[in-house]
Amino acid sequence: MTFDPETTTFLIAGPVRIHPRVLRAMSMPSVNHRGEFFHGVVREIRELLPVLFGARGHQVILSGSGTAGLEAVYSGLVPTDGRTLVVSNGNFGQRTDALVRRISSHVTTLSAPWGQPLPTDAVLAELARGDVRAVCLVHNETSVGLVNDLASIAPAVRDSGALFLVDGVSAVAGIPLPIEAWGIDAVVAGSQKGLAAPAGLALVHLSDRAVAALQPRAFYLDLARHLKAIEKNDTPWTPAVPLFLALREALLLLREEGLDQRLARTHALAEATRAAVDALGLELFPERRWASDTVTAIRNPAGMGDAEIRKVLERDYNVLVQGGQEALVGKIFRIGHMGIASWPDLLAVFAGLERILAKAGRLPAPGASLRALVERMP
Repeated sequence: MTFDPETTTFLIAGPVRIHPRVLRAMSMPSVNHRGEFFHGVVREIRELLPVLFGARGHQVILSGSGTAGLEAVYSGLVPTDGRTLVVSNGNFGQRTDALVRRISSHVTTLSAPWGQPLPTDAVLAELARGDVRAVCLVHNETSVGLVNDLASIAPAVRDSGALFLVDGVSAVAGIPLPIEAWGIDAVVAGSQKGLAAPAGLALVHLSDRAVAALQPRAFYLDLARHLKAIEKNDTPWTPAVPLFLALREALLLLREEGLDQRLARTHALAEATRAAVDALGLELFPERRWASDTVTAIRNPAGMGDAEIRKVLERDYNVLVQGGQEALVGKIFRIGHMGIASWPDLLAVFAGLERILAKAGRLPAPGASLRALVERMP
């Protein structure tokens, strides 16, 4: 079978498959981004963003990837005259550390090995010192298929008075993220993850005190300017108009499904994926209780790497999953199941995996992973 991007079973860790309605929304001819029509689009998006974040507040759209949203948040809110605590246990935690260190020289980084949970006790000890003014970390670390336990540190962050700045790029609309209950001051979402819109937009939620603390240290990514513009249903700079049109449609789809329903469906797909992995005799990369609901990271069987698993899925079965990053290249593969991923998608992935393992003489029980999926289907 020849790989075909238009018909592939597409389950990487983001970007994700896009609904035809969202694709069609981008096909509109050029419009004046300073005109009444586009201002109406921005107004609709403003009204829909609380559906995405599950909270009301100050919310903006940036033409740029999730990393642009993170740089906007950190450049605007990381203090230069106080200590910032960064917590890292994966590739995107390391990115947070690199971004924050561009802004401040007063940074303490607490690191855990990739795939290991947050060093909660160490975080609490640093907060107890009383001089931390911002805490920056990733909620869902897609590089290792792990969700970080923000609930365990949220009360201490709140009591310390530090700003709580969260990379929610692959968490929002995929994993429960109670922004208000956890006292989070800034959350960045990526359009191409749980929302299932095209890549290229960052969506930022800010608390009242985050808005009050913003510093004008960026130009294009100055969140204060974006907030001022969006109050008038506008953008400070030329926006990615087709992506805004797609964003509106993806938000409408989310509202039709309901945030709670999307979170529940994503969780069900994740649980079924983990059961299917067990049935194949394979091993999750992170500890099971911290396994992510948006992406499952699986250790490659001994002696089998990308060439024997991922590349065969793509070449022979038109199925696309993702490999590891940095030191994990060739050691793990990752199945994304967020956004509009479906049960037929998972069936296609595990049917291909069963065939690959069978040919290698490594399949413990033919059909077991497919039964595990079918038994969990609604």
